[in-house]
Amino acid sequence: MTQPRWRAEPVDGHQPVCTHQPGLPEPVSVAAATECEDCVREGTSWVHLRRCLACQHVGCCDSSPQRHATSHWQAATHPVVASAEPGERWAWCYADEVLLVPAS
Repeated sequence: MTQPRWRAEPVDGHQPVCTHQPGLPEPVSVAAATECEDCVREGTSWVHLRRCLACQHVGCCDSSPQRHATSHWQAATHPVVASAEPGERWAWCYADEVLLVPAS
């Protein structure tokens, strides 16, 4: 049996389950990004960056005015994004509302 690459992080005493964990890439393979593709195209600004683990689209976080990562999830139905900020290693599953961290 293959070891999981990510594990769901308990929040408020509840053991979360992410149904999208199988098939996610290794946490170390999530590359840092320098810009939100959609913000650059629209001429808007961003706060933090998130990378879609299904297609590698880079969008801005929900603290950013345009919330492009969430918009991408809603349009493309790709549920898991990872932080694309340098030094950060975590992911978020929109569909299951679960924080994921590297398993090892």
